[in-house]
Amino acid sequence: MNKTRIPLWLKWTYSLMVLIIVPVYWHDLGPANFLWFSDIALIVMVPALWLESRFLASTMAVGVLLLELMWVMDFIAGGNLTQIAAYMFNSETDWHIRILSGTFHLFLPPILLLMLLRYGYDRRALPAQIALAVIVVPVTYLVTDPSENINWVYGPAQRQDWISPFWYLVLLLFAFVFLVYLPSHWVFKRFFPVR
Repeated sequence: MNKTRIPLWLKWTYSLMVLIIVPVYWHDLGPANFLWFSDIALIVMVPALWLESRFLASTMAVGVLLLELMWVMDFIAGGNLTQIAAYMFNSETDWHIRILSGTFHLFLPPILLLMLLRYGYDRRALPAQIALAVIVVPVTYLVTDPSENINWVYGPAQRQDWISPFWYLVLLLFAFVFLVYLPSHWVFKRFFPVR
């Protein structure tokens, strides 16, 4: 077997995990929950694995790997580091949601890294992820409830009111691009060249 191929057992295991998570999240958290960039990556990684697509995996890695690693660190710190995993320690969050969320947030980073290691980084990922964010961020603002604050479109921690929503979304997009996407792009170009 070619050593660059993704093992069949991993493709099936990951796909089964997603087949369990998606209907549960849809029922318990609602369809808007799938606008989280991490949930988008969760789903897109199914075809990325089966097609062994460097482009899809690279795009998802640029968009979420840094944030997923922050989630893992926050989870290890009991939700006290950045607060992005704090809900995992909140008894008001249903136990099955915590189990599913923990499973996918802990498995997604190594799978993204495995794809980058096996196939290298596709430089087209940066413009593709920026284009995706330009669509997802305003749609998230328009269709989600402020209490959910999906992708932080209403404020960094809670609803912000210091600038207009339009300019806040512009700043948020710039923050994603300059604090997450570009640094990830530079690191991936350096350490995961195309084989």
